[in-house]
Parts: sequence; C-alpha cells; structure tokens
Amino acid sequence: MMMMRFILPALIGVAVLAAGPALVAATAAPVSYTLPDETATFKPGTNVDVVKNNCTACHSSDYVQTQPRGPKFAKDFWQAEVTKMIKVYGAPIDDADVGKIVDYLTANY
Repeated sequence: MMMMRFILPALIGVAVLAAGPALVAATAAPVSYTLPDETATFKPGTNVDVVKNNCTACHSSDYVQTQPRGPKFAKDFWQAEVTKMIKVYGAPIDDADVGKIVDYLTANY
C-alpha cells in the first residue's frame, strides 16, 4: 500500500508531462508573417543562378552585399566563407557548385 502512494502520483506526473506538448500543439494558433520586399538583387554574372539557388536558402542578397570588400577579401576570403557555410552551418552545397559560388562572389563583391 505504501508503494502505491508513490507510484500512482509518479505515473500521473509522467502522463501529464508526456501529454503536455500535444496539448500545447493542439491549442497553439498558427503564426503567419509576410517577409519584406527584397531591396537588393544579385549582380548579373556567370553562375548567378548557382549563387541564388544555394545562398538564398539562408541569406538575402542584401546580406551578401554587406560582407567586407576590397583586395584582401578576394578569392581566399570567399572560399573560406563558403567552406564555413558548409562545414559549420551545414549548408547543403554540392561540391560541384563550390567553385562556381566562390568565382561569382570574387568577381562581383
């Protein structure tokens, strides 16, 4: 009898905790929002479509244009950035597209 005092409340607690997320999901209102209009576009150039297809999954063209510029931010900089996106952030970029993206960014930014 003594054991039932502890088991029953524990079982009830587990049931409430397990049902909690389902109860919240069932009562949560859907959220919708409108994204702002793009204020910039990628410059025309070779492989611009490859850049759009890969980079805009996470970034706007505005974001790319805010990256540092100048001679020291050339091909090595963009290669490191694309590699970071793949290895650190898990960007699903095909190996065949990496060089195309780096070349486009080097030539245009």
